Amino acid sequence: MNDAALLERPPTDYPDSAGAVVCPPAFTVTDLCVRYGDKIACENVSLQIPQNQITAVMGPSGCGKSTFLCCLNQMATSNEGCLVQGNVCYKGQKIDVPGVELTMLRRKIGMVFQKPNPFPFSIWRNLELPLKRHGVRSREKIAARIEDALRRAQLWDEVSDRLHGSALKLSGGQQQRLCIARALVLEPEVLLLDEPCSALDPISSMKVEQLLLDLKADHTIVIVTHNIGQAKRLADFLAFFWTIENRGVLVETGRARETFANPGKELTAAFLAAEI
Repeated sequence: MNDAALLERPPTDYPDSAGAVVCPPAFTVTDLCVRYGDKIACENVSLQIPQNQITAVMGPSGCGKSTFLCCLNQMATSNEGCLVQGNVCYKGQKIDVPGVELTMLRRKIGMVFQKPNPFPFSIWRNLELPLKRHGVRSREKIAARIEDALRRAQLWDEVSDRLHGSALKLSGGQQQRLCIARALVLEPEVLLLDEPCSALDPISSMKVEQLLLDLKADHTIVIVTHNIGQAKRLADFLAFFWTIENRGVLVETGRARETFANPGKELTAAFLAAEI
């Protein structure tokens, strides 16, 4: 296989069969390159991520998927020695220019990590803390936002009678949905999820997947996943990464259904067929 062909820049939008772009972009990423010292985590990444859709970022370990995800709300730059080059625009505005307030940016663009990480406090306190940090002081508003977030995370019926009990006593799947609720309580526009189901049992994974399908009507969702079946069930769009010459590259992007049915690149086809 010719590596030069794989490095050919993928399309940066998602046209329909007539060539018209039908999904306005939430993110436009151009020539993104991320380095950690001498190591290039990803290079020359250019794509658009559409609004109110689920975009699945796939590829093998070490190909820059999580690094790319963290660039969408500037979390990558919080790592010592990380250098980010290129442009990341959210709704047409660059997110890495002077004057962009990171706390407000990450309120709009929430992150949920691979391993559930509830605070070692009560369920209520897990959701109250971020609200108070962002200036919400009204007890009535806090109570309403907490209930709404837990309902949207499909967790309210399971925990409403123990809101002041320890979040650490929840099951793994419940803890992950609590972390999603903790992001939702700030009313974000985007949810970034880094393999949110990798540590969960199949039933808990199914609940999280259904939650994401329900949320996409009001949120742009970007999920990193190794699970091809999960991507088939969830994704409207795919972004497929690979490692070439020890650096992560974006091989192919496109509508999920079309890409699964007819991948544009030989490497994508082999990965989706679980041949590599």
